[in-house]
Amino acid sequence: MILLDVQNISVSVDEKTVLKNLNLKIGEGETHVLMGPNGAGKSTLGNVLMGNPVYRLDGGKIIFDGQDLTNESTDKRAKAGMFLSFQNPLEVPGISLESFIRSAIQQRTGERVKLFQFQKELQKNMQLLNMDESYAKRDLNVGFSGGERKKSEILQLLMLKPKFAILDETDSGLDVDAVRTVSKGVEEYQKNQNGGLLIITHSTRILESLHVDYTHVLVKGQIVKTGDGSLVEEINEKGFDKYING
Repeated sequence: MILLDVQNISVSVDEKTVLKNLNLKIGEGETHVLMGPNGAGKSTLGNVLMGNPVYRLDGGKIIFDGQDLTNESTDKRAKAGMFLSFQNPLEVPGISLESFIRSAIQQRTGERVKLFQFQKELQKNMQLLNMDESYAKRDLNVGFSGGERKKSEILQLLMLKPKFAILDETDSGLDVDAVRTVSKGVEEYQKNQNGGLLIITHSTRILESLHVDYTHVLVKGQIVKTGDGSLVEEINEKGFDKYING
């Protein structure tokens, strides 16, 4: 079943067109990778899908799980089951990581969170991500290293269990061990949720242990090539030159 259907969207920021007539379909349980040179519009797509008001949708539709979400707020999209892991997660003083996740789950499901079960699951996922358990009580991302911030995003992914997740440059600035750990968390999501995944990246390290169904190359706001997982390896070896100049 098609989970996300992006139909012919064009997007501008400050009067500059960033995405042009872009189409993308992602089915349940599929993992798609979006690659492209810097400035191609990769992060813009992630933000537009989540309804970030900075980006103006000039045309097209975003259909998610059978609902037209084109004009809906970020909150409504999150409730429908969409999730975006940020490239640079923000610090939120005054609310702990644990409280933030708990209230996000309550907002999404509309049900009270059973505390014992929640803490047990939180502990299990923190162990999987090699996160020190004390981080659960700390203010969200305050004083977290780059690696811990990224792990905190993947922890939210595992706890919120969205139908569809967008991971934007989740591996940027991480050392080899942290990439491996983050990758393990994403693998766990793939295994346990029949959700869709869109991984936005210009590095291929995070993909090494993940199953990839489709790879898309974005250049100057347009998808210029779609292939399977092997396209990732080709780009790894040869870069984007043939798509930029092609």
